[in-house]
Amino acid sequence: MTTYKKGKQPDGGKYLAFDHIRFWVGNALQAASFYCTRLGFEPFAYRGLETGSRETVAHAVKQNKAVFVFESALVPGNDQMGEHQKRHGDGVKDVSFTVDDCEKVFQASVQRGAQVVHPVWTESDEFGSVTFAQVKTYGDTIHTFVERKNYSGVFLPGFKKSEQTDNLLEKLPKVGLNFIDHVVGNQPEQKMETVAEWYENILQFHRFWSVDDRQLSTEYSSLRSIVVTNFEETVKMPINEPAPGKRKSQIQEYVDFYGGAGVQHIAINTNDIIHAVQSCRDRGMKFLSVPGTYYSQLKDKLKESNITITEDIDMLQKLKILVDYDENGYLLQIFTKPVQDRPTLFIEIIQRHNHQGFGVGNFKALFEAIEADQAARGNLV
Repeated sequence: MTTYKKGKQPDGGKYLAFDHIRFWVGNALQAASFYCTRLGFEPFAYRGLETGSRETVAHAVKQNKAVFVFESALVPGNDQMGEHQKRHGDGVKDVSFTVDDCEKVFQASVQRGAQVVHPVWTESDEFGSVTFAQVKTYGDTIHTFVERKNYSGVFLPGFKKSEQTDNLLEKLPKVGLNFIDHVVGNQPEQKMETVAEWYENILQFHRFWSVDDRQLSTEYSSLRSIVVTNFEETVKMPINEPAPGKRKSQIQEYVDFYGGAGVQHIAINTNDIIHAVQSCRDRGMKFLSVPGTYYSQLKDKLKESNITITEDIDMLQKLKILVDYDENGYLLQIFTKPVQDRPTLFIEIIQRHNHQGFGVGNFKALFEAIEADQAARGNLV
């Protein structure tokens, strides 16, 4: 594992945080409902026929600072969304960043060679205006720069506050997810380095953390990963690729079923993972499972460490929550099973205790859990 120091403050505006994640899906209403009932999001904002949007419908859901937007075509003949759906199935189209100055961020990226999806434009309503621009990143995924400092509306112009009522949501336990911690992009083999360099050269991100297949492997499969981040280290983007192994890795399985590079998982931060996971399980969310031997080995290792885990290890074992640590602190994490029929996108829940890593100590156990699911799908070949 390698960690890196950040370089000088880049010119051309700041990336402040993840703004929202936009999914292109076959049925936005039903997709939004799944994330509300299973993961504790709540209806937030809506754009569709009733708001004057005649081509697409979008349901935004929110949990504290984490915002997901699910968008679908309303009418036949939307070839762009139709081709995306045919190739990728449901998936992330847009990882949006809040920026301090959209014009500066966009122009700086274009000067460095960004492929433009949409140049700077502004949308307005009675609550003010928001400025946007879009550039292409890996696969069919894009980044939207969102400057919203002059806007006081519920979400974005064109959206109204969601009027959906669901009595079921009021009866379900609160989850307590707080914000998007990181967004992971899977690449075909030998493409990771090129994508990482794109973030460095085009967006002026810097390398934060990396591991290779000597550290992330099992008997059957392995991967390589580079994490890039903005100067303030508030936007973290791990970039993965498969490494050669005896059988198909989880990264290659993703690439095969998604039809190329794309967002593999979204990690959401919480300050109480035990409560969050128990609530999600009570809501019917399915998680990957690791063997009990993981926890007996963990207890033995912790006896020789100066790190004290404040959470109850037996409860972590009951809920199948993973633990990784170093000399400074520890993190707790768990991964859902894929959240759609294709074995592509899944969600991670993570809690950090003075630990800014990505669970390298858990990758072997995680890989083995994923490989068990791959075998059940007939894809561990």
